[in-house]
Amino acid sequence: MFVKQMQVGGFAVFAYIVACKVTKDALVIDPAAECERIMKEAADRGYTIKYIVNTHCHVDHIMGNKRMKDLTGAEIIIHEKEAYSLVHQSAYSFSMFGGEPSPPANITVKDGDYINIGETSLQVIHTPGHSPGSISLYHKGMVFTGDTLFVGGVGRTDLDGGSWEVLLSSVRNKLFVLPDDTVVAPGHNYGDTPRSTIGHEKAYNPYVGQRGGY
Repeated sequence: MFVKQMQVGGFAVFAYIVACKVTKDALVIDPAAECERIMKEAADRGYTIKYIVNTHCHVDHIMGNKRMKDLTGAEIIIHEKEAYSLVHQSAYSFSMFGGEPSPPANITVKDGDYINIGETSLQVIHTPGHSPGSISLYHKGMVFTGDTLFVGGVGRTDLDGGSWEVLLSSVRNKLFVLPDDTVVAPGHNYGDTPRSTIGHEKAYNPYVGQRGGY
């Protein structure tokens, strides 16, 4: 599996290109901005973007969906609980962030589903709390956590549909059960490093870790 982490736009969002090295099929996670740069990065390596996967429907993560879909024809994938909100947001919110409203999802997923790209697959882990349909994406050795778990932090829970109790449960019961050496690939560049591990976050995350969590 090929993975490229890219910080895009003005809100420290991490977009990810994930590709099958055999078939050259790829997907992009949360193409928030700079879609031409993301597409060029994939194309330069011979990869074809088949899917756009949103970890959740907040504007800062979906505002590049339309441009990426226009460039690639890729299908949009999101959790079934986020599909309505994906396309029912105010135009003003997009103008504030400098993005475009997203097209509707082509495919919805739920906990336990797999998203396949060539011979590579990502398991959908439903991790609500930041939003009702937030998802993390797991492939042995790595988990893409969106805005559920950051390096040394967690997503905010004061927006519509957010819940601290639900987020805490998601982190501890869905993510912290993964092997300790699993690489954490977060949705924003908010930490001291761009990536971490489950073991490190379990021990040291000041919000949910063993040495400082609630």
